[in-house]
Order: sequence, then structure tokens, then C-alpha cells
Amino acid sequence: MKNIAILCSGGDVSGMNAALKRFVEYSIRKGLRPYFVDNGFEGLIDNSIYEACYDDVAGIISRGGTKIRTSRSKRFMEKAYRKQAMDNLKSHNIGYLIVLGGDGSFKGMQALSDESEGVSFAGIPATIDNDIAGTEYCLGVDTALNVIKSAIDSIRDTASSFSRAFVIEAMGRECGYLALVSALTSGAEMCLIPEIPYDLDDYKLCFQRQRIGGRKYFIAVVSEALNNSEQIAQWFEKEIGIESRITVLGHIQRGGNPTVYDRLMAFHFVTQAIDGLLDGNKSSVICYDNGGFNHKKIEDVAYKKYEISPELLKLGSEFG
Repeated sequence: MKNIAILCSGGDVSGMNAALKRFVEYSIRKGLRPYFVDNGFEGLIDNSIYEACYDDVAGIISRGGTKIRTSRSKRFMEKAYRKQAMDNLKSHNIGYLIVLGGDGSFKGMQALSDESEGVSFAGIPATIDNDIAGTEYCLGVDTALNVIKSAIDSIRDTASSFSRAFVIEAMGRECGYLALVSALTSGAEMCLIPEIPYDLDDYKLCFQRQRIGGRKYFIAVVSEALNNSEQIAQWFEKEIGIESRITVLGHIQRGGNPTVYDRLMAFHFVTQAIDGLLDGNKSSVICYDNGGFNHKKIEDVAYKKYEISPELLKLGSEFG
């Protein structure tokens, strides 16, 4: 029986626990012995590795976050620590490792692959930012979007009651995907993301006409990448003449009960990862695009810039 391990790296997302459940159950079904690595690459260095069983994943599918914890490891950037991590894997006779994470996690996985023999690796895109090149979807995105949707729907109640403008800041690091999709699907009046140039004078003319036409409140969704929520709130008060408030959604976007879609995608991602490893893939990232799953080289994923689809950007350009 060959041993297989899994770890979570970088920011947590809802759906990771569903992936862990599938990992344990499908590994055993395929004749593999599953192991958990606690606390990401830090745990790999510290040998926080233990065999997992059915009981470890019972009842976790509905929980956000990750049972085996996650981390961002500066030590892993040093070759000596990566050697220590690899020695730990070999001490448990682990021949396969699955990594849930983003660009940085995959680069770390590639370094391990380049420096080692006898261990194969598979990456699963897991970040609410949805900013991984080569895949249209990352684990956790749907849950994050639904959390944002619920928050905006609640904020709208207050915005309409007080006749205010609310500036809602969405996460996404340098990518505007969350803000754009949330603005489109929540009926927001403004959407500001780094991928689409904007002119506040255009918005001013548009919003002044809407005020004359009877609009009493505004919802503006902005990406954290722009770092301008305070500026936009002041602009509403000065240029549009309406009281404004800022809501930074922050880390609530990462947590919460995983949606059905994220649970299902977790099962698909893990299944594809294990099947690919058993088929002989030494190092790849499981990507979802064009309605199907593909195994792509890490250099075609982690070292390329993600771009929002032209169709979404076209819709986003209609704001203002």
C-alpha cells in the first residue's frame, strides 16, 4: 500500500474540509494510506504528519476553514528546510502529496518536486480571490460570493432606510473578480476594480441624473486592491451630496458553511488529483476550464498572470 498526504497552504477557504473528507475516503478506496500534514508547509518541516482515518473527517463537510490548519511559511523558502520537509515525507514512506493553495503554494510545491526524487505532487487551486492562471474556478470562490451577496443584501436594507450611499470593500488581493461578480449580481450602482479604468466624473453625471429621477441610495462595490474606499465615500458626500458609510467585509468572506457547489468541486478536484497521481503525473495543478478538468504544468499556472474573462469585463464596463 502506497502512502499519500495532503496539506493546506496560504489562506483558508470554505470547501477545504470537504476536500479532506473526499481525500481520506477516495484514497482508501483506491488502495492508498492517507496522511494529514497539519499546519501547511510549516507542519511539513516540523514533521506534523499523521495517518488519517474515517473518524478524522466525520462531520466536517459542513464546516468552513480547514481541520488540518494552514500557514504561510517563510522557512520553506530556504532549501535546507525544504530538504527537512522532504526527509519527513520519506520517513513516513509518502509517495504522493496533494497541496491545496494558490500561486505561492504551487511554487513551493514545484521547488520540492525539482529537488526530490520518488515523490509526486498535485496542486488544487484554493483561494477566494479566483486569481490563479489556467483555471476558471478555485475552491472557495462560490461560498465567498454567497457571503458577500448576503452582506450586500443586508446593507441595502439600511442604505434604503437612511437614504445613504454604502461603499462595500471586497477582498481579492490584486484581482477584482470578487468585487465585479458581486456588484453585477447584487444590483450595485458602482463597481471599481483594477482591471477596468474608471472616471468618477462619468459616475457623477450618471448619479446626478439618477438622483433627479428619484434614486434615494447607492451601493458601491470596490476592490481592496484599489485602496480607495475612504476616497469614494468622501466623493459621494462631496460630489453627489449624499451621506455615506464604508463597510469592509474582510475575513468573513473566507469562512462560513460551504455551498453545495464548493462541496461538489472539492470532490471533483481531489478525485482528479488522486487519479492523476496514480496515472503517473509527477507534478501538476488540477485546473477547471471549458467545462472540464485538466492537469497543467505548474509553470503554466503559478508563473502566469490571471485575467478576468472578457465577457465579465464587458459587463463590468457598463457601470457608470
